[in-house]
This record gives sequence, structure tokens and C-alpha cells, in this order.
Amino acid sequence: MDDETAYDASLKAFPTLLVKRLVYHLSFIYPRHDADDLTRQVLEAFWPADKRVLCRPQRRRLSAPPWSERDAILITYGNSLQDYEHPPLHILDDFLTRHLGSVINSVHVLPFFPWTSDDGFAIVDFTRVHSELGTWADMRRIAGHHKLMADLVLNHVSALHPWFVQFRQGQEPGCNYFRTVEPGTDVSEVVRPRPQPLLQAFETAEGEKHVWCTFSRDQVDMNFANPDVLIEFVRIIRLFMDQGVRTVRLDAVAFIWKEIGTKCVHLPQTHEIVRLMRTLADYSREAMVIITETNVPNRENISYFGASNEAHAVYNFALPPLALHALTTGDARQLTLWQRHQPPAPAGSFYFNFTASHDGIGVRAAEGYLTDDQVAEMIAAVSAVGGQVSMRAMSDGSERPYEINVSLWDAMKAGPGGHAFRFERFMVNQTIQMALEGIPGIYIHSLLATPNDEERMERTGTKRALNRHIWDYRDLEDRLSQPDSDQSKVFAEMKRRLAIRTRQPAFHPNATQMTLDLGPGLFSLWRQSRDRTQSIHAIHSVSNEVQTVELNRLNLIMDEPVLDLLSGRRYAESDETIELAPYQCVWLANRRG
Repeated sequence: MDDETAYDASLKAFPTLLVKRLVYHLSFIYPRHDADDLTRQVLEAFWPADKRVLCRPQRRRLSAPPWSERDAILITYGNSLQDYEHPPLHILDDFLTRHLGSVINSVHVLPFFPWTSDDGFAIVDFTRVHSELGTWADMRRIAGHHKLMADLVLNHVSALHPWFVQFRQGQEPGCNYFRTVEPGTDVSEVVRPRPQPLLQAFETAEGEKHVWCTFSRDQVDMNFANPDVLIEFVRIIRLFMDQGVRTVRLDAVAFIWKEIGTKCVHLPQTHEIVRLMRTLADYSREAMVIITETNVPNRENISYFGASNEAHAVYNFALPPLALHALTTGDARQLTLWQRHQPPAPAGSFYFNFTASHDGIGVRAAEGYLTDDQVAEMIAAVSAVGGQVSMRAMSDGSERPYEINVSLWDAMKAGPGGHAFRFERFMVNQTIQMALEGIPGIYIHSLLATPNDEERMERTGTKRALNRHIWDYRDLEDRLSQPDSDQSKVFAEMKRRLAIRTRQPAFHPNATQMTLDLGPGLFSLWRQSRDRTQSIHAIHSVSNEVQTVELNRLNLIMDEPVLDLLSGRRYAESDETIELAPYQCVWLANRRG
């Protein structure tokens, strides 16, 4: 058999439509390369000979997604919990199984690879688990009882990654994996998330070269114009799948394609690369889910849904700043306005809802909903309770707020009524994300009411460290055993509300949602199950004053009982109004799930 015949046979081993889709994607991304040859390389990288059985004969149907109302995701670093005797991943495994169980059924373990900076996001080796955390066997053990999500940091690697070492030494394959730019080139239009210089000088075997670094000098950008780079990342996805990962988070994906003279963000080739990865997911027998991380204005963010052919999920980046604004002012009008404008997720997709994460509360996604003055007032309120603000560079050399760095638990000290309503305000924040269309992502330090870690911030010199505390597991368990501790009260109530949520079909990630306007002190939604048998009016007070809701303003079904799922209280047909105490939430349902 000659090479051409063998080549044709390798493509015929896969579904024809899959091959055609990949050829189309690759022809668009790399018009000057042989798309058939690149298709073969992609297929062999994702489904090598011993993995061909994991290729579906047909695409996964949009109407049968692998998620439901039972899904909620814990966001954590691999070492957020430590006892300094056992590998941190063993401690995480114990916490998940013994303290959480199925109340939260999924876990996003933030970068667990060897790294050099940015708390894991400057990766040295995607193929290994950091030895200080544990091993791949530990990750597989976690994947055995919780759906596992991992980061594919596409845009950059550590300056100590072997690929970049090869680049500096002029060796294959890394010598062609990075983007260099001549000094003096006009890059003023490039969108920047950091104030540091975009181009960084490195000594190489061929002399000094200026390398594209979107985030920092230690995070050197990959050159996706070289198709070999894309093939490398397809191999990494296959490794993830083999180790039990089922959700792949495309970190900083918006920046991966560069064209001088453009903003170098959301370029057409970037979207096509996401579509290619979605095609691989659609034909994977493993229930592979792709989620994009794009901390940008809301319209740009949701563009990564595509036409039901890009990401399965996008981070709902506008939610954290708008929820924070509502609770620090007692006014939900901007939060309500945003949600009324928000389209439902396309078929086969969902929103990833979160109000806090390992990063700060980004303010870019609130552009168009919050004015500069409103953002400044919110920053001032959070700064008064120990928060910080990080800036981004603008094309004219100025700086603007990029994110607020603060523990959400401490941020909730700011607002009407001050510290007295901290717990209640915090639970409103968390309950809103549980009720919204989509799947909630709960940051571990929200689940555990972790305060600002000022010592860690001062020691590392990093503002984000304020919200990246490392718990001594024995201390944490002691606090969880004390009913009056902040950690115990928040953890117990979070588990209770999450357990209620997981039983309600009206909270399916794709169940119908309508936004209700019941006044500035309330953020309200109507959800209906996909089979139309359950309806829930989710009403959340953001005010420190009593709020009254007239029941005739809600589309309640005649002659059906009305039950508040959160309190267990039933409302009679003769009741004309409901009074909500300061920061009270009610989930009014026509039936219990």
C-alpha cells in the first residue's frame, strides 16, 4: 500500500461528516496549508489507533445534553485545603466525598500542573500533575465521583516550558511555536488585560527577540498561526479525556490569534478554532463539554456560543459585578435590565453562572450597564471593607479598572445596613446564581465564608491573593463543627439551598426563564421546567427594607397551591401579598420537585 492509499484509508476510518467538518475548519484557519493532511493529523491526535472506538458514528444531538438541574460546580485550587501531611488532592477528595457528597456533583480544579507564576496559569508541563499536589491517579479518583473540569491554557505557557526553552535555543519543535515582533511595530490597538509591556525581550541563540506576552513576561504567547501548535493542544485534550476530565475550560481563548493592525481579540480564526474543538466534542463518545473563559463585555462574551457550534458554555461574566452592585446599593435595576436583555443559551448550550472566582470580580462585562461613576462608587464601597482594584492598560497609555479583588464574604460587609446584614446579603448573592438559567459555579471560598487573606496578599505582592486563601484542613473542620462559626453557618445553608435546587426540574440549565420587574429592591425570575409541569417564581430582595409583592402581579396558576421551597411556607389563594424581610429570598413553586 503506497502512502497516498494509506492516507485515504486513515480518513475513511472516521465518519464522513466529521472529516468534512474538520477539513472546513482547517481550510478556514490555515488556507495556505493542506487541509486534508491537517485533518488527518487532528484525527490521529484526538483518536489515535487505540482510541478509534471513542469516536461516535454521528454527532451528539443538541436535544440530549449531558447536564441537568442536578449539576453544580465547585471551583477550587488543588491546594486550597491542606493538612501538611497528605497530598492536597487527597484532602480535596476527602472534602468532596465526606462533606459535600452529591450536593455539588462537579469540580473545577484550577491548574494542577507544574507552574512558575500566576498561581498555576504559567504552565511548565501539561502532561504532569504538580508533585506537591499529587498524581494523575488522584485526579482520576476525584473523577470517579465528581465530574472533573480542567484548564486548557491555550494562549500562553511558562517561560520555562520546554517549548520556550527550545525556542530560545533555536531547536525543534519549539523554535516555531512563539510569536516575535520587531520592536517599534505599532501594537497600540491590541486589547490588553494587563498594564505591562506587550512585547518582552529575550536572549536567544539568534540574538535578542521580542516575544508577544499578553499577560506577563513569564507567560509567553503561543503562535497558533503555526498549525503544529493547534495539533499539540489537541493531543493535550486527548490526555485530559484519558485521565477523566470531561469539561475543558479554554482559558484566555479570546487572545489566541494575532494580526498586527487589529485588536487581536475575538478574531475569526479564534472562533473557528473553538468550532473545531466543538466538532471533536460532538463526535466524542465521552461527554466532553467545552467552556470558554472570556472576561470581556457581555455581547463579546456570549458570541462564543456561535450558532450552537462553538462553546457548550460561557462564563456569565456580567453577573458578578452587577450582583455586587445591586447588593452594595440596594438597587437591582441594572441587574434586572441586564438579565432582561440576556438571550437564552442556544440549543445544546448553557450559561456558567458565578459570582466569585479565583480571579477578581471583573468590571469589563458590566460595560453598558454600569456607568463609570457607578463602578467608582462600587469600588469605593468594597475598598472600605478591605478590597483592592486591579487596572488594565488602554491604547492611549491610560489605565482603567479591570477587576475588584476581594473575598466575596468580606465584600458583603458593604451595603445598606452594613455588617449587620452580611450573612443575609451573602446568601442573596449565592441564591441568585442558583436560580438563574444555567449551572452555578461555587468558588470554594464562597462556600466556606473565607475572609480576605491580607497576609497572603502582602507576602506575594499579588492583589488576587486576597481571595486565594489556603485553609488548614484541621482548622476548617474544627470551624465547620462549631454551629455559630461563619464557616459552619454559610456552609450549612449553602448545602441546604443547593440540595433544594437539585430537585427542581424548573431549574434545569435550559428550562424557560423570564425576568420580572417587581421593583428596584427585588431581582426576580420566572422559571418553568422543560415539560411545563413545574413553575418557580424566584424572588430575591437586595434591600435592607421590607419588600411587598402583590401576588396578582405573578402568573400563578389558579387553584394550585403556592409553596416557598426555601422556607416551606404555603400561601393560600386568599393571600394577596407576600412580605419579604430584608435580603430574604423566596422560590415560589406550584409543586415541590
